[in-house]
Amino acid sequence: MEKIIMGISLGQRMQTVLDVQNILSEFGCYIQTRLGLHQTSEDACSNHGLILVEFLNNTKDKAIEMEKKLSKIADIQVKTMEF
Repeated sequence: MEKIIMGISLGQRMQTVLDVQNILSEFGCYIQTRLGLHQTSEDACSNHGLILVEFLNNTKDKAIEMEKKLSKIADIQVKTMEF
């Protein structure tokens, strides 16, 4: 079993969210879990965000492909963990 967890940090969430969402949708069939995190309050919504993605087992090739596409977007950092 090969498990990949990917963290995607969005430095300018409001400017990059559509591009990121399109890529996540493109790879949606390979994503088991997706969790979006950003700070919010009654007064404001943070422009920085973090998305955690758990890929289906044995889809490392798709994770690598998605990472390459995400890395082309400005203000995006991608890190992966393999188990």
